[in-house]
Amino acid sequence: MDRTQPSKTWSLRDMIPKNHPRRESLLLREKLVEALENNILVPQGLIAHGRGECFDYLLGEKTQYFADDAEKVAAAMLLIAKNPVISVNGNMAALVPESIVKLSEVTNSKIEVNLFYRDEKRIDAISDVLIKNGAKNVLTEGNAVIPELFSERRRVNKEGIFSADVVLLAMEDGDRTEALIKMNKKVIAIDLNPLSRTSLTATITIIDNVIRAIPNIINYAMVLKKENPDELNYIISQYNNKKIISESMKFLSDRLAQLSKDL
Repeated sequence: MDRTQPSKTWSLRDMIPKNHPRRESLLLREKLVEALENNILVPQGLIAHGRGECFDYLLGEKTQYFADDAEKVAAAMLLIAKNPVISVNGNMAALVPESIVKLSEVTNSKIEVNLFYRDEKRIDAISDVLIKNGAKNVLTEGNAVIPELFSERRRVNKEGIFSADVVLLAMEDGDRTEALIKMNKKVIAIDLNPLSRTSLTATITIIDNVIRAIPNIINYAMVLKKENPDELNYIISQYNNKKIISESMKFLSDRLAQLSKDL
């Protein structure tokens, strides 16, 4: 008698108890590991996520008021833009592909894959993920160059980032943000680190986790689409990015001080 039975393959999702206090965070890590295995992510992307996760802990893993304010203005800026582009890297494709596609539809934004560790096979893998999640068109060809930028991120699409007036990006290196600003583009940056060059250089800095930020921008965009251009321009004109960054730093400082008192 054959006593052998087919073995069951367990995934981390099966192993994490549903009441585990870190379940959602662990599931996000699992998504990134799967993305690494599927050539969507590079190992350095895992490090970038871990760094951001640290700041998210300090934020209480919630969208705080300063991030919510920035997300509303970001929605207005994307709606008023003539050629808005969502720049996608491996982390974004791994964590929020469906939301990226939805945001592009709501704000009529183009989607472009742009990578620091550029590899054509990886670009194709990221593009495939976005298309599977409903994207009609994903720009991938690097047929133009951002001046004064020397990383592989300099290679962008003529119809996308190169000619965009507004670029939304996340988990960014500061060099490209600075270069895009020098090209007179508006940059909306989603970055959990308020001290990064990206955060300090961007036009709008959203200090929030991308998994919360993009859905919230979508919600605001769906409401603001009903407003006229004058109202959208007014919302943008009242925004002060330095104040938002300052408020985020004060929040982090105050929260740490309070947590230390509660010990």
